[in-house]
Amino acid sequence: MTAAGDRLGPTLFERSRPGRGGGKVPHPPKDALARIPAGQLRAEGPRLPEVSEPELTRHYVNLSQLNYAVDTGFYPLGSCTMKYNPKIDEWAARLAGFAALHPFAPDAVAQGTLQLLWELEQSLAEIGGMKAVTLQPAAGAQGELTGILMVRAYHLSRGDTERSEVLVPDSSHGTNPATASMAGFKTVTIPSAPDGGVDVEAFRAALGPRTAAIMITNPSTVGLFEARLCELLDAVHEAGALAYMDGANLNAIMGRFKPGESGFDVMHINVHKTFSTPHGGGGPGAGPVGVGDKLLPFLPSPRILREPDGRFRLETVGERPTSIGRVRAFVGNTGVLVRAYAYIRAHGASGLTEVSEDAVLAANYLKARLSDVLDVPFSRPCMHEFVASAASLKAATGIRTLDIAKRLIDYGFHPPTIYFPLTVEEALLIEPTETESIETLDAFVEALRLIVAEAHADPDLLHSAPHSSPVRRLDEATAARQPNLRWSAMTGSQTPCPD
Repeated sequence: MTAAGDRLGPTLFERSRPGRGGGKVPHPPKDALARIPAGQLRAEGPRLPEVSEPELTRHYVNLSQLNYAVDTGFYPLGSCTMKYNPKIDEWAARLAGFAALHPFAPDAVAQGTLQLLWELEQSLAEIGGMKAVTLQPAAGAQGELTGILMVRAYHLSRGDTERSEVLVPDSSHGTNPATASMAGFKTVTIPSAPDGGVDVEAFRAALGPRTAAIMITNPSTVGLFEARLCELLDAVHEAGALAYMDGANLNAIMGRFKPGESGFDVMHINVHKTFSTPHGGGGPGAGPVGVGDKLLPFLPSPRILREPDGRFRLETVGERPTSIGRVRAFVGNTGVLVRAYAYIRAHGASGLTEVSEDAVLAANYLKARLSDVLDVPFSRPCMHEFVASAASLKAATGIRTLDIAKRLIDYGFHPPTIYFPLTVEEALLIEPTETESIETLDAFVEALRLIVAEAHADPDLLHSAPHSSPVRRLDEATAARQPNLRWSAMTGSQTPCPD
């Protein structure tokens, strides 16, 4: 089903009328076309729509109002941590002294920004229990790559050239095995145990002299804290390998657990999931990486240094020969990091601890309230997210997780993450975050309860959902394989019937 409702309205091309919208652009010089190489000239003018300014404005404003956003509704995407971000942090990032500073401005005129970034590094190191932090990576995935490149540099510096494998639990983020491969390592997948944690026996069997590192997401992507973590980390270090923690779920443990102090050698931090940064949409990101003593010499350059007289500067070229070098042109996306700094300073240590506590409380509240209508494969308390399953519902009614997700749209909610983690059949990964009220959580629970009741009473209602959205259910497989992103006028059999 691909029917579209009236809320979409006609396209700009369909609104177009000859002669509208002209006269606002100054006429070009008479010889403008003569200045363009002949090979670059069009055979005919572009087919652009002609509309007035009010029509143009209303068209895009109306389209924007069709978007679902965290500023308009609940966004329970597990693993993604789509939480509301305080607007004061946006204000801070827009301050001219930060927003208008050129990335390659001399240190002397960038003291304010350098100080903020240096202080942010110190705060993140304290939160993670690490010795130092680099702000260079532009996203969590690049942070992973930065960390594993430092792991590789560490082993090579010791002449340990046989370590070619990285152990990755099957409950990890999908970027973990991709990162290991990009860094030149072979990925060895470690299965999960029945309780959702790492299968320690399988882990010990895979660990050996060829192991360079293990990459653990903790809490894991099934929303559980790794119960045998100390045992795992001790075994890693006894084997001469290093331990990498995927910090995507730091939002659940701030103030309660410091990865560096527990034995992790390196971790990245997704500031968009934890410290007030817009998430997704292809925009700028940041993925700071913290390290312990072993990897300190290999941090990317240039680092931000504080001189004895209080001035701040960037390392000069070649000042630290052991560095893996640059992983990005400057220090990540500074505007994103300003937001993170403002968030941390506004909350303080006690406030960040409360953020984690509220996130964990909200997730366990939803889990308890939904456990009688959906399967909950792991009984022990979850962290900031939990995984549910529609496997029993599918067996009884034929309703799948996708049907539930689409029907939630009719109730005004963005669906949770579906079919991830891959280790759980018909999975729904639900994360309420710490920013939602009890009323919102209760409304979400009630919607899911009604949907389960509908599944038993009228399965076709869910199979054809959503019914109230501007766009009905799409053929997602075809859309992914054969995307049609270019408008063209309908002709022949595509043209709607006159009636």
